[in-house]
Amino acid sequence: QVQLGESGGGSVQAGGALRLSCSTDANTLSFTCVGWFRQIPGQEREEVAKVEIGVSGSPRETYADSVKGRFTLSKDNAKNTLDLQMADLRLEDSGMYTCAATNRRSYGRCNWALGYRGQGTQVTVSS
Repeated sequence: QVQLGESGGGSVQAGGALRLSCSTDANTLSFTCVGWFRQIPGQEREEVAKVEIGVSGSPRETYADSVKGRFTLSKDNAKNTLDLQMADLRLEDSGMYTCAATNRRSYGRCNWALGYRGQGTQVTVSS
């Protein structure tokens, strides 16, 4: 049974920082795709950042344009965690952040619908 547990959310003022952590097991952390999503009520879930194992076997990090330069992924294989360091937070970064993992691809892209995700941790950024 795959389990993903998020922590680290909370309330912060704009310009501040938070570090989210996703705890799982070693097998899940080695999935082809592991990453973070966020969802704001009334909007579609957005892929924020992910680590993807390419066909060459090398990991590649990708970030949504809206968070590039501000958010950083950190994968700790010893602790079996995937952390998301968030800096210079903005009001629009508020939302429910969930960790996800999948070993399935469709048309060369991570198929998150056939994977797993956690319950989420809430991030609220205020002015």
